[in-house]
Amino acid sequence: MPTMSSPTMERRHMPERRSMRDSVGTRKMNALDWLAMILLFIGGINWGLVGLFNIDLVARIFGEMTTPARIVYALVGLSALYSIYTSTKMAKSTV
Repeated sequence: MPTMSSPTMERRHMPERRSMRDSVGTRKMNALDWLAMILLFIGGINWGLVGLFNIDLVARIFGEMTTPARIVYALVGLSALYSIYTSTKMAKSTV
C-alpha cells in the first residue's frame, strides 16, 4: 500500500509578503542619508532640550555662536533640506 507523504515534507519556500513589499520601491540608505539622519537626530534632541529645559547643548559644547557651533547648526539645516529633497523624490517614485 503506498504511503502518502506528509504535507510538511512538500513545503515549498515562499518568500514572505512583507519582504516582497519591501523590495519594491525602496532603496538602501547610503552614507549621506545616514549622516543626514544623525544630524537630524542631533538637531531634534537639541531643540527638544531648548524647548523643555532652555538648554542649548550645541552652544554649551562649542560656545555661544562660535564658528564650530555655527557649522553644526548649518549642517543640521542642510541635512533637513536634504531630507526634504529625498522624501519628495521618494514620494514621486512611489506614485
